[in-house]
Amino acid sequence: MLKLQGIFPPLTVPFNHEGDIYEAKVRFNVEKLNLTQVSGYVMGGSTGESVMLSTPEKARLWDLVAKHAGPGKLLIAGTGAESVRETLELCSLAAAAGYHAAMVRTPSYYRGLLSNTAAQVLYFQAVADSSPLPVLIYNIPQATGLDISAEAVVRLSEHPNVIGIKESSGSMEKVMRMVAECRQGFQVLVGSAPTLYPSLSMGASGAILAFANAAPYAAITIWEAFRTREWEAAADWQRRITLAARLVTTVYGIPGLKYAMDLNGYYGGLPRLPLVAPSAQAKREIEEAFRGIQG
Repeated sequence: MLKLQGIFPPLTVPFNHEGDIYEAKVRFNVEKLNLTQVSGYVMGGSTGESVMLSTPEKARLWDLVAKHAGPGKLLIAGTGAESVRETLELCSLAAAAGYHAAMVRTPSYYRGLLSNTAAQVLYFQAVADSSPLPVLIYNIPQATGLDISAEAVVRLSEHPNVIGIKESSGSMEKVMRMVAECRQGFQVLVGSAPTLYPSLSMGASGAILAFANAAPYAAITIWEAFRTREWEAAADWQRRITLAARLVTTVYGIPGLKYAMDLNGYYGGLPRLPLVAPSAQAKREIEEAFRGIQG
């Protein structure tokens, strides 16, 4: 089974002044991140503004990241869509680009009909049955408005082509339950930097962190300190990053994250409309929070 351990940045998408993909800056960010000890890259997740990308744009980004990723970096493609059919089409494109796993979000437009365990299990089983790539469930209820139940995840963990979950709800209780009840080898990765160290302590195998686009070394330091049992160092770094991580995720989101990337020597740039650049006040808060947290 593919091992998903360590820190994975869910890459942002650089756009030029015309609003098109800025290919040179995609290469710049990936090659700069190659110099760190990140385990690999996610392209096409929420942080990558995937809901505002066309299928040809997603395919182009998958190709670019695969081309410039360093040796040994694992590649995960965000392929989730509202229908099983479209999700599988995207999984096939990602497989053709050389990706190692597909990260599939919960469909949510018809959330009233998809909020029960049976419907959630059916969707992911149908995807996993036919996907050419191993499937990583993606749960981000703050974006989708739908929280996949721990019961559904436990049942899905028995599917041989479902290898894990990216759990972004921030619920420590849920992480603990999934680690305890899912089949052996099922991997729980978290998507919340403010809860990284406690999640690792509960058995998470790693993390897919938007924060790591702007400050990969800080995230990696927590992972390495945990891995080498330097508990005090891990807890200390968790305290240091918590405010900054909150500002560029739950408070100011992708626009704030892209500004933090610009501060730390990566290319963030502008988000795609209707998202807009952070306000002057937001920029000041981000600057202060990231003081001492280098890229």
